[in-house]
Amino acid sequence: MLQVLSIDIKAPSLPQRGNSQIAQRTHIIENMKLKIKIAGTRVHDVGYRVFLLKSAMNLALPGLSTYNWDEDGRQEVIALVEGDEARVASFLKTVERSKPEMAVVSSVTFEDYDGDVGRASEVAMFCSFVQLDKAIPLLLDMRDDLKAVRKNTDIIPQISEDIKAVRKTTDATLDEIKAVRKTTDSTLDEIKCMREDIQPGYAMQFRQVQSDVRAIKDRLGMS
Repeated sequence: MLQVLSIDIKAPSLPQRGNSQIAQRTHIIENMKLKIKIAGTRVHDVGYRVFLLKSAMNLALPGLSTYNWDEDGRQEVIALVEGDEARVASFLKTVERSKPEMAVVSSVTFEDYDGDVGRASEVAMFCSFVQLDKAIPLLLDMRDDLKAVRKNTDIIPQISEDIKAVRKTTDATLDEIKAVRKTTDSTLDEIKCMREDIQPGYAMQFRQVQSDVRAIKDRLGMS
């Protein structure tokens, strides 16, 4: 629907792109539609449609439809937009100047569009569904990981019991070692006492042997 307010008022013009141009206007257009094509080696599965939705919502742009497309092996994201010219122009500038962090874009083109354009709220619902669909496998993997962690956690009490058993065995071994050491010390004390008892007897016998040897030498005239 077109509404001419004044022939002297000029609305902001949109930039040129390829063979398509929205010329400088001499009247205000209440609603306009564009088909924006974003192409590149990596524009799918990088959050592009969420990025477009966020940009449209920031501008309160009511009409938005987005979908992924492949053209001759090249990835494309198509955005159909509808709204007043100023908002559409701002949206187009945002798309031309910004992109998702992981996206690789080679071109952004646009052209007039006469077909139906959905509501941004519908895109929001669709994006929520897509994100949930992607999240479900991750959540299932997390659940399996949690089960594995819980299973390992259940082993901890048994490990604690094993540690207690090892500690008990170690304490018993230490007690045995102490007992052996005590017995060894007693044995050493007994040997020491025996050595002290034996030594005087050996000394007396040795002196007697020396005396006998001298007597024999005297008799033999060897002294």
